[in-house]
Amino acid sequence: QVQLVESGGDLVQAGGSLRLSCAASGSIFSIGAMGWYRQGPGKQRDMVAVITSGGSADYADSVKGRFTISRDNAKNTVYLQMNSLKPDDTAVYYCYAHVSRAYWGRGTQVTVSS
Repeated sequence: QVQLVESGGDLVQAGGSLRLSCAASGSIFSIGAMGWYRQGPGKQRDMVAVITSGGSADYADSVKGRFTISRDNAKNTVYLQMNSLKPDDTAVYYCYAHVSRAYWGRGTQVTVSS
């Protein structure tokens, strides 16, 4: 089993920044892709950013230029630096990791006030 624990969610004003972290633990030999998804009120869960074990990243168009994903393979941790936050970024942010299969964290709330 693999556990993913997110942290860093908070209430922030528009234009502000937050950094999310997600640490993986458990029966891990190697982790493939890791990433962040989000689900806003009344919306489906959508991809925000993903990063391969080699460091190649992909972003949703809505966050390009504002968010940066990174990972520390030695710590089995993925990060999401979020700058220039907008009220539309308000959502529960879920960490994702592929370790033989997909695993999900329980989510961390990000609220951006206008």
